[in-house]
Amino acid sequence: MATIEECRAALDKLAERISAGREGDRKPPSLDRSLSCYLTDLDAGFRGRLVGGELREITEGHDPTAKIKLSSTSDDLVALTNGELSFASAWASGRVKVDASVFDLLKLRAML
Repeated sequence: MATIEECRAALDKLAERISAGREGDRKPPSLDRSLSCYLTDLDAGFRGRLVGGELREITEGHDPTAKIKLSSTSDDLVALTNGELSFASAWASGRVKVDASVFDLLKLRAML
């Protein structure tokens, strides 16, 4: 089981990857959404905002009212951000759950 600190580092790494995509050939989606990531095995989470292709204001705490909600185990979150686990297969197998509109899912896919 990964620690809260390892999960925070994984989310920071994800934020960097999303921002780096803005500088490449991908255009940042025009999203302004609250985001919550719940870690099922730690009964903890993080929240932040996706704004103009950047993940900002990452703080501890789960936000059940967020527009985009992710949930996974701490190990799966770390594996996803390290490239050891494919998001598509994790989502298809239920290891990662996403609660968002179809429109937001399509835009998120373009960011990652």
